[in-house]
Amino acid sequence: MGGIKQKYSLELNEDQMEWLQKMVSQYALDDEGKALRIILDYVQDEADLDTVFEVIRCNHCD
Repeated sequence: MGGIKQKYSLELNEDQMEWLQKMVSQYALDDEGKALRIILDYVQDEADLDTVFEVIRCNHCD
């Protein structure tokens, strides 16, 4: 199963968790942790990090 995994506690907004749960269901994944690991693998290997981290997105600002 792709390496040794460690448990971490993360804070997510409700809509982010709901989206991860939707991805788990839609793609028949084991759990939300697997969905997040897939996203992280993609970002690490494929994404333009400037686009990911320098473009301001504020989906939860007051």
